[in-house]
Amino acid sequence: MKETTCKKLQAIGAFALASGCTPKRLRQLVEMIREARNYRWIGIYKIVKNEFVILAETGDEPPAYPRFPTTQGLCGAALESGKPIIVGDVRHDARYLPTFHTTRSEIIVPMVNDHRHILGMLDAESEKLNAFGDEDRQFLERAAGLIAHCLH
Repeated sequence: MKETTCKKLQAIGAFALASGCTPKRLRQLVEMIREARNYRWIGIYKIVKNEFVILAETGDEPPAYPRFPTTQGLCGAALESGKPIIVGDVRHDARYLPTFHTTRSEIIVPMVNDHRHILGMLDAESEKLNAFGDEDRQFLERAAGLIAHCLH
């Protein structure tokens, strides 16, 4: 990973660990993640009972599915596999639940705590095809791990 990306991750980690994950702080965290790699949209979904529930997102437009069953969507697929999922063109993936009509590619990264329990998903979306690669996966996996430390 590039040095500038690592420095941005350090800032995200320091911010997350300094004062916990209140709704306001989570909103600031997703904005920091979005800015770090110039993503179009970032969302944090927490698992609550058998649903993914949005805790924070960037922008002013809410996602089409602020809550949905843990068996559905790319988040459900990432939960089942326990691994990140990168989709280069969401229009060709039947698992995709549309967040925004302009989304073309998406990456979903599980947020895993120290006990290897998945607490939720970190979701990044782009209006560009094939927008996410290995460096995005690595960056978002580390960011997801930092956020998982302050989710309960």
